[in-house]
Formats: sequence, structure tokens, C-alpha cells
Amino acid sequence: MARLAIDPVTRVGGHLRIEVEVADGSVRDAWSSGTAFRGMELILPGRDPRDAWLFAERICGASTTVHALASVRAVENALGTRIPRNARLLRNLVAGAQYLTDHVVHFYHLHALDWVDVVDALRADPAGASKLARSMSDWPLSSPAYFGEVRDRIARFVETGRTGPFANGYWGHPAYRLPPELNLVIVAHYLEALTWQRTFSRFLVLVGGKNPHPQAFVVGGMAAAPPWGGPAQNRAGEHPPVDQKAPVALSEEGLADMAALLAEARTFVDQVYVPDAMAIAGSYRDWAAIGGGIGNYLSYGEFPEDDADGSTLLLPRGRVMGRGMSLVEPVDQGGVAETVAHSHYAYEGDDGVLRHPLNGRTEPAYGGPELPFTTLEGSDKYSWLKAPRYQEAPMEVGPLARMLVAYAEGRADVGVVLERAMAALGLGPEGLFSTLGRVIARALEAEVVAGQLERWLTDLRATIAGGDLALVDLSRWDPAGWPREASGWSLGEAPGGALGHWVRIRDQVIETYQVVDPNTWNGSPRDASGRRGAWEEALVGTPLADPARPLEILRTVHSFDPCTACAAHAFGPGAGGTVGIGSAERAAR
Repeated sequence: MARLAIDPVTRVGGHLRIEVEVADGSVRDAWSSGTAFRGMELILPGRDPRDAWLFAERICGASTTVHALASVRAVENALGTRIPRNARLLRNLVAGAQYLTDHVVHFYHLHALDWVDVVDALRADPAGASKLARSMSDWPLSSPAYFGEVRDRIARFVETGRTGPFANGYWGHPAYRLPPELNLVIVAHYLEALTWQRTFSRFLVLVGGKNPHPQAFVVGGMAAAPPWGGPAQNRAGEHPPVDQKAPVALSEEGLADMAALLAEARTFVDQVYVPDAMAIAGSYRDWAAIGGGIGNYLSYGEFPEDDADGSTLLLPRGRVMGRGMSLVEPVDQGGVAETVAHSHYAYEGDDGVLRHPLNGRTEPAYGGPELPFTTLEGSDKYSWLKAPRYQEAPMEVGPLARMLVAYAEGRADVGVVLERAMAALGLGPEGLFSTLGRVIARALEAEVVAGQLERWLTDLRATIAGGDLALVDLSRWDPAGWPREASGWSLGEAPGGALGHWVRIRDQVIETYQVVDPNTWNGSPRDASGRRGAWEEALVGTPLADPARPLEILRTVHSFDPCTACAAHAFGPGAGGTVGIGSAERAAR
């Protein structure tokens, strides 16, 4: 039995090592190791809880918005704060925009090259690529001349010998099977997605004031993007009936700009992203039986739809166990706990015990092999990620989990897109429990969220037109009115999956703070009972056509959109073991 290590795994956020044992052409066992300690939980204690989100959003250079949102929600929960309707809508808009950005960028720039052979695109006939693209959608950039120009650009790029992100690819690998024309179409869209991302980032700037690391969150609501202008005007220069000042972002011009950006985003998702994802799925149907993994799916739910307590969610909260789609089990924060049995941390008394995050500890204690090392074999402690469990069970989280929980609960909008996709592919629902299922679910979730973004913006415009400009409730802002001790939590969803923040406040400052990120769930090492995490379990059984070029391993790992920077949190100077500088790779995207 051969042992194979991939270190570093590229096209991920942070620092990731994957080791597998291979026999008879397939993976028999697997280990995932987050190789950098960072330690946000050691930075926040002692600080004002109203400032926590400014630090928490720096856990990652890509998932900034969702960590900020999770942090303000946790503090609001501790202090008993409710937010105005406009703040709820703005938060849904900024979080939903983060979903679209993350899903599109992940598909094209982090995952597509596991399925698409860039070099083979040079053999494509531009006329054939044009005919194929036009059969997939009405996207206007589909002429033979356009694809010929893209092919020539790639050829010139390859001829320089400086191929940048295309260097060291497994081009020509026997596991690639797309025809040259489809390779060319998707490579063209890879390049277009770079421009799309740059343009769509303006939406996050309008709503959040800055991207990445938005500045518009506040405990109690939202502060729309500065600068502050005069009375809101429409494009004709007329003032609305309400004689109040409004932020530029919430002026008629700002709202119209946001609407235009959302319309462009929805078109790109509908006419480029979803067709491309479906085309890849149609060529790799066998991957509907590969990479299934744990089979337990957890969703905290996201996008509140009510102004009372936020319990009505667009994407519902719950879990599906053992691929059993007939029952969605309820979920609450009390079922979450972490063990460090095989992580580079120490719990006082017993590293194998499961600790709820409010009682969690982040005490680094490197226990892996002596550095530098060539293998994790024989290491009891092998990752800087902890091992979360829900009611002691390992779980998979992410777009697939969200879509499965919503589908099992009977959500019509999700049911329509899932059933349409599976019928087009000739696959049953069981095909979703796979590497291919994650690809499909992420694209279809982007389709669902893109439509909801337009609805939330319409609701926001109607509220403002009606004279309601309230963005924040500061009734609980003054620390003099806080209890001496308080604890709070938030359960929500990052693009990568279930995200929870927990905070204890004592004497008006943070006493403890813990984060359980989706990548901590999926990338967890084994627990005290020896049960693998989601990445590890999904790799078992993966076929390898050429173990020296483990493309198939990357397909399954990348299908989760890994970000170990999120999972291990933020930089902690003076820590033992390896020390990482964070999510530079994803921030750069």
C-alpha cells in the first residue's frame, strides 16, 4: 500500500496538506491537515464586544462579510438587540452578494481546472465552440471570432512559458474527458469571470463601504456606505416626499446602480455559470457515485425573512442523517461541540472530550512529527483544525447540505431547480451525494440566491420610498445598561457552510470567543472515536488513474471549496508549531 502526500494543496484558502493511502488504483484511507496555526480566539478577549466584528471579518480575506455578520449577530444575541427591517434587508443583500461572488470564483478559478484541460482547448475549432456555446445559452459572447481570439490568447500565453495559474497542471491526464470545444468555452468563461468579479465587487462596496472587509456593520443594524449626501434624489433630480438625508448608497441613483449590478449578476449566473456547471456534470456523470463521504448534512440556515426574531429563513435550518431525505432533524446551538483528540491543541484534563464552544479552549500544543517531515504516518496529532461534531456525529456542511435540507423540507424554489438539473442529467436524487453533487448544488444555489437578491432590493426600495430610513437600533448600545455577564451565539451560513460564533461578555468586555467555521466541520481530523472528517471520508474510494498525478483527489477536495485559513482563524504571534500569514491566496482572487 503506497502513501501519497499533496502539500500544499493549491487553489484553496490557507495551508492544506492531504495524505492518502492507495491500493489497487483507489484511495483506501485519508488524512487532511491544516498546517498553519493562527488563533483569533486569543486576540478578541479583553476587547469591546461592539468591535469584535472588525477583527472577526479578518479571519479570512474572502469570507469577510459572513464572519462580520456572524460576529455582530452573536453580540446582538448576547445583548438582546433587534435590528430594523432595512438592516435585515441590507445584511441579506451583502451576504447574498458574497455567496454569488464566492460560488462563481470558486467554480471558475479554484475548481474548473480539475475538469477542464486548458492545453487541450488549443485544439478546439472556434466555429464548433461557438455552436456548442449557443446551444447552452443565449450568452452574447459566443461568436466564432470571439472563441478564435480566446484560443489565440491562450496559445500566446502558453508559448511564453510563463503560464501563471495554469502552470504545473496535469494537462493531458487520462481523467480529463471534455471535448476541445467545451474546454475552450469554459476557459473563455474563466477569463470572463475575472472581469465579472471585478465589476460585481462594486455592489459590495455600495452596500458595505469597502471590499473586502466591509465597514458598514454595527451591533444593532447597518451603517450604509459613506459619504453622506444631501436629500435623496432620483435620476431626474427630484426629491422624494420624505425630507430626510439618506446615504448615497440608498439614494435613488445608488439603488438603481445596485439593481443594474444584480441584473448583470443574475444573467451571468443563468447564462454562463449554471450552463457550464451542467455541461461538466453531463460529461462526468460517473462522479455522481464518487466522493459521497459521511452522508450526514448540516445546515444552520440563512437569510432571515421576518422582522420579529429572524427565525423564518430562506434556506432552512436542520440536518439530514445517513442520506435519509424523508426527515429533517431540528438543529440548535446546544448540539455543537469540538474535540482536539487529533488536533494541535490541549484541553485541560482530556483532549478527547467534546466541548461546547462557550466552554471551548484554544490552547496551542503542537504534537505532530518533528519538522520538517515527509509523512503524517504515526502522528497522533496532525492538524491545526479542531474536530466539531453535532450531537457527537461528524457532519458535512456547505451548499450541498443547504440544498438537501431545503429540498427535504419541501422548499419549492429549491425543488424546482434540483429536479430540473437531475432530470437533465438523467440522475436520481442519490446522485447528489457525491463530488458531482457538490458542483451542481453550488451552481443551483447561486441561481436561487440571485433571484432572491433582486427581491430583497425591491423590498428595500419600497421601504425607503415609504419614508422608513431606519438602519440601526442603538437602544442596547450603551454598556452602562448591559448585564455584568452575558453570553451569545449566532448560527448562520457562509458560502462554504455552517458558521457559528460564540461570545461571553463580562464587565463590558469579551471574556471568551470561539468560532466554528464550515471548513472546521469539513476539514476536521479524526475525533476521539477515530471517525474521519468530511474531506477525509469523501476521499476514501476515489479512483486514481495515475497516482503520480492525483487529479481525482483534487476534484473531491476542491468540491468543498476548502479554506483552512477560516478554519484555524487568525494569526497569533509566538504560537508553537508552524505559523501562517493567512488567506493571501484567496484574498488575491
